[in-house]
Amino acid sequence: MLKFVILLSVVACAFGAAIPEGLLPQLDGRIVGGTPTNIGDYPYQISLQRNGGHSCGGSIYNNKIIVTAAHCLQKVAASALRIRAGSSYWNSGGVLINVSGFKNHEGYNANTMVNDIAIIHLSSPLTYSSNIRPINLASSSPNNGAVAVVTGWGTTNNGGSIPDTLQEVFVDIISPDMCASSKYGYGSQIKATMICAAASGKDACQGDSGGPLAANNVLVGVVSWGIGCAQPNYPGVYANVADLRSWVISTA
Repeated sequence: MLKFVILLSVVACAFGAAIPEGLLPQLDGRIVGGTPTNIGDYPYQISLQRNGGHSCGGSIYNNKIIVTAAHCLQKVAASALRIRAGSSYWNSGGVLINVSGFKNHEGYNANTMVNDIAIIHLSSPLTYSSNIRPINLASSSPNNGAVAVVTGWGTTNNGGSIPDTLQEVFVDIISPDMCASSKYGYGSQIKATMICAAASGKDACQGDSGGPLAANNVLVGVVSWGIGCAQPNYPGVYANVADLRSWVISTA
């Protein structure tokens, strides 16, 4: 697994993307092949910011809880974090709220990326509006081939900087069994707490780390990891929300 982590880092560095502070090198969080969109279409999306800069994405679970990826919250204090909600732009508009604390899944493993999910507690509650709304958690995994959407502020091209405007990209769900099959390059590294998604010409690690993968208006995945960009043998890998749903509910 150490070799695997090193390989991921080398691949990401080779693509040369500007990696926001707080992201691991193998989790470069690009949206490739996507288009600009409006927060009103994805009012559950937030920008997780570290020391004033965009770091990861996240999803509104309720007015005081955000769901994101555990890898986004490594080696950081809550005092360095805040979220922006209700804006199509990570750097302006909407509301900025401080983070009072967070909790990573106890079973999160940075080497295998299992249980890559966390919740963030906000210091003050969000006020719901047309641009700020929660999203329900999936109670079952979507079918293989189902259409899903990933949103975030990930870079849109190799070596680029993160865009100001929220991006969307539509992808097809790949079941854990299919993603672990010989059709793709991950093999046994795909676990039950993961789900995959990809589409031709779309990035293999779609969206911002920690951001939402949604299907039928429910949260089905949290952007977690992947190798390279838009490589057909390496779909984007997400924390499987249906599998981790009970943890989120009980912890929140």
